[in-house]
Amino acid sequence: MISVYNKTTTGTFSHDVIKGLSAPQKYLDSKYFYDAAGDVLFQQIMQCHEYYLTNCEMEILATQSAAIAAAFDKFAGEYDVVELGAGDATKSQHLLKQLLDNGKDYTYFPIDISSNVIRQLENNLPGILPGLQLKGLNGEYFEMLQQANDYTSKNKILLFMGSNIGNFTVTAARNFCQQLRSYMQPGDLLLAGFDLKKHPQVILSAYNDSAGITRAFNLNLLKRINRELHADFKLSAFEHFPVYDPATGACKSYLVSLENQVVHIDGKAFTFREHETLYMEISQKYTLEETEQLAAQSGFKPVACFMDSKKWFADCLWKCI
Repeated sequence: MISVYNKTTTGTFSHDVIKGLSAPQKYLDSKYFYDAAGDVLFQQIMQCHEYYLTNCEMEILATQSAAIAAAFDKFAGEYDVVELGAGDATKSQHLLKQLLDNGKDYTYFPIDISSNVIRQLENNLPGILPGLQLKGLNGEYFEMLQQANDYTSKNKILLFMGSNIGNFTVTAARNFCQQLRSYMQPGDLLLAGFDLKKHPQVILSAYNDSAGITRAFNLNLLKRINRELHADFKLSAFEHFPVYDPATGACKSYLVSLENQVVHIDGKAFTFREHETLYMEISQKYTLEETEQLAAQSGFKPVACFMDSKKWFADCLWKCI
C-alpha cells in the first residue's frame, strides 16, 4: 500500500513542482518539505531556541492535558482520536497518555504525508504508551480522514496542532476548515493550534535561526527535487529569506536567486533572474478574536481555549455545529 502511494505521489510531486515553477510568482508546495531528510531537519528546527512554538505548545499539553481531556468528556461522548500531520507525536503523547490514564477506550489515527513518520509512529509509540490502539494513515489529509471515518463510526476528536493551520493563508485556512467540517459530524471536536501575534522580531527570528537549520530545511526541498525529479538546482545559488508583516500576521519564507540561471526539470527549462524570489511557505499568525471568527465562518463553535504562560500560543477547541 505504501509503495503504491509513494509511486502515485511521485507523479503528483513532479506535476506540482512544474506548476509552481511555471507561475508568474514561482512557488513550491510546502507539503513536499517532508522527505526523510526534511523530517530530521524539522525536528532540529523544533529544538532551536528561537523556535518558540514547540515549547509553548509543549507547555500547554504537558501541564493542561487533564483539563483538555475533561473538556473532551464535557463536549463529546465515546470517541476516537485523529491527528492531522502527526509528526513524531512528541506533544500529543501527553494528551494520549492522559486519555489512557482516564480509562478512555479509543483508537489513535495519526495521519501524515510522510510514510517515514507513520512507520516510526507505528514502531515506537505502542512501546511508549502501553495499551494504545493505533492505526497509522499515510496520505493526504482528507483522503485519510475518509479512511478513518470508514474504519470507525465513533465520534471523532481531530487534533490539528503545531500551528499547522498557519501553513495556509487566512482565506485558504477558512476553505480548509470548511472542507474539514464536511468530513465531520455534529458533536465532533477539533483541537487546533494557533500561533498568536506577538512582537514581530520574536516571530521573524523563529524562521531565521542562527544555526541556519531553517535555511537548510528550505534548501532541502531543492535537493529533493534534484534527487527525485532529476533536476539541476544549484543550491549555492539560492539564499533563504524570511519576512514578517505584523499588520496581516503573515510570515513568509522565500529563496532568492543569487544569479541569472536556468533550472531543468523533466525536459523543461525554468529561468530565474538574479534576485528573483521563489515562494516557499507561509506561517500565519492570529489573534484570539481572529481564531473565533475562523471557527464561526467554518461551521464550528469555540468551546474552550488553552494557552501557554506567555500567551504566545493557543490550542483552541471547537465543536461541530
